[in-house]
Amino acid sequence: MSELISAVDAVDVRFPTSLELDGSDAMNPEPDYSATYVTIRTSGGDEGHGLAFTVGRGNEVEVAAVRALAPLVVGLPVEEVLNDLGGFSRRLTGDSQLRWLGPEKGAIHMAAAAIVNAVWDLYGRRTGKPVWRLLAELSPEQLVDLVDFRYLQDALTRDEALDILRRAESGRAERAAHLLEHGYPAYTTTPGWLGYDDEKLVRLSKEAVADGFSQIKLKVGADRADDERRMRLAREAVGPDIRIAVDANQAWGVQQAIDWMRALVPYDLYWIEEPTSPDDILGHAAIRKALSPVKVATGEHTHNQVMFKQLLQAGSLDILQMDASRTAGVTENVAILLLAAKFGVPVCPHAGGVGLCEMVQHLAMFDYVAVSGTTENRVIEYVDHLHEHFTDPVRIREGHYLAPTAPGISAELHPDSVAAHRYPEGPVWEAKAST
Repeated sequence: MSELISAVDAVDVRFPTSLELDGSDAMNPEPDYSATYVTIRTSGGDEGHGLAFTVGRGNEVEVAAVRALAPLVVGLPVEEVLNDLGGFSRRLTGDSQLRWLGPEKGAIHMAAAAIVNAVWDLYGRRTGKPVWRLLAELSPEQLVDLVDFRYLQDALTRDEALDILRRAESGRAERAAHLLEHGYPAYTTTPGWLGYDDEKLVRLSKEAVADGFSQIKLKVGADRADDERRMRLAREAVGPDIRIAVDANQAWGVQQAIDWMRALVPYDLYWIEEPTSPDDILGHAAIRKALSPVKVATGEHTHNQVMFKQLLQAGSLDILQMDASRTAGVTENVAILLLAAKFGVPVCPHAGGVGLCEMVQHLAMFDYVAVSGTTENRVIEYVDHLHEHFTDPVRIREGHYLAPTAPGISAELHPDSVAAHRYPEGPVWEAKAST
């Protein structure tokens, strides 16, 4: 009898990061970093883990979305799923009734990401490989079979994708060896949360440089005078050779973004991230044109590969910021990496959230080894929060992510952490409610 997927479990896990204002920005002043934590179980006793990231209230909606998708998964033969992960992803994103809630966006699409990532984690565990290596060892033909080209062909054809992958194929082994020895460049958002006072901003900025980071990022968009002061302090703290990016988290309209940013340009900014609504493709293009040479970065709230296609076609971004759990997980992100390679746009993944550093490092490392073949002007975001809750946490050395070597996608939480932070019945939340 064939091994089947026997269960899809979803747990509401929340961390009270609002207490210290970790993660605070112009649009999320008091976030509680949260995970819709998914475990795939098989009749043979194997497991895979994934998650969707939220910032607190509403995480119960994401849990419900995973449970709505679970009937599409439970009972499927494991080997059939792992042999056709492109088809499995389309099964989740293409369900005729649930698709009506999107299509391919919002809570349902993020739920699909959590499940898809859990299945890739299962795949990595069964093969004994971290997901970045698992992906990088697939043939170009196997990789393009993951991609749904239906809506992409006006920008990227199957043959073009194959050409991109075949050009990178010859250097895979050397790049994998380099990655294992030297790691992948990172930047840190740790100094820049909007709720931190000036002393903490300066101290953490100096610590970031001492730790080997060549780029930091500051949140902006709540008060212009405060932003100018904080930028001046950060630039004085890190000196002229460290890149400083800023992130407005969608706070501004188009003209407001242009005007506000012009006040910050004297501090030698590298990029402005999410300057306006993440859905405003033409607005991003206008901001990019007005603010050049300051780069425009976006993508953490971009719904799907079609929107990324349009952002690239419209010349709306200089930096593409994929997210491990916003689009439909590993499988859709392979398509997005291929689109970025076709248009020659660097990918600098978003990782400001619980578990995102752990998961998205696999995508960036796969891109380096098997797609773009370069780390030039590419960095993965790093924040130093909550890694202790994961069984395979990220490792940072001299401003670089060290390549994971454990099997899977690094998303498994310690059982004690899940029990303590389960919402609302976990003891962390019971204690908070009683104060």
